[in-house]
Amino acid sequence: MEIRAKTAERSRRTPTDVKGVPGRGRPSALAWSVTLQPASQGANQPVRIARFSIDGNVAFGAVEGDKPDELVLDIIKGIPFAEHQLSGTKVPLSKVRLLPPVLPNKVVAFGRNYAEHAKELGNEVPDAPFAFFKPSTSVIGSGDEIQYPPFSQELHHEAELAVVIGRMCREVPRERVADVIFGFTCANDVTARDVQKREKQWARAKGFDTSCPLGPWVETDLDLATAGDLTVQLTVNGQQRQLGRTSEMIHSIEDLIVNITEAMTLLPGDVILTGTPAGVGPLAVGDEVAVTIEGIGTLTNKVVKRG
Repeated sequence: MEIRAKTAERSRRTPTDVKGVPGRGRPSALAWSVTLQPASQGANQPVRIARFSIDGNVAFGAVEGDKPDELVLDIIKGIPFAEHQLSGTKVPLSKVRLLPPVLPNKVVAFGRNYAEHAKELGNEVPDAPFAFFKPSTSVIGSGDEIQYPPFSQELHHEAELAVVIGRMCREVPRERVADVIFGFTCANDVTARDVQKREKQWARAKGFDTSCPLGPWVETDLDLATAGDLTVQLTVNGQQRQLGRTSEMIHSIEDLIVNITEAMTLLPGDVILTGTPAGVGPLAVGDEVAVTIEGIGTLTNKVVKRG
């Protein structure tokens, strides 16, 4: 196994010495390279990276194949935020349990970033990005259950493109945003809408356990231009509820990352939720909700009563 943490000066994907990585120019052990080196060759090879459990063990794997019923995972040696290798040991995706693709230190979400969504809820479009947080305890993976919180009577779905951060960064300039992104995944910003309306703070409405499904994996082979124009679709029990494109965002992915890193440090594995298109609506116990994003995959969860 070979894992090497590259410093800001040595990494192929370097933000900036002073304003891209905390430490005022000093190398950081968390300034990981995000390139993948397969065991069979030295060339970089972008992949879909999943986190999964099998026989009580947790690992990362590169998702291989095109047909859903033929997908396999090539188990990764190491962690995906450092240089790492494919082991060559493969397991069928159908034999594992998918986990959240990352365990973020924090989830930074941006609200009202699609004009039609802001309008449908009677809100003004914000002049600047409008951020809030979802705790790490809200995160679940594809196939996990969304637990309907007992303090709400109006649970809503919100399909979103999620950005996964690949390296420690702060005060990232716009021209270096791509350097700090590890990849993209699907998200559902599940919201207790009635609680959101009556409480000024959104901590309970958007931060309750299981309110942040992520998955099914991280797609690392998307550039910013492509990610900025993808179809976002959500269905409930097979019926379409939301359909939009990331090109409809008011504030771009670059805007959001520049905005939040002006204030705080992002760590490898942190997640940025970029907003939801119009069409948000209610979920009931027993519903199956699926978020599909072009070029990434489908995140599926069932709603259950919290037991």
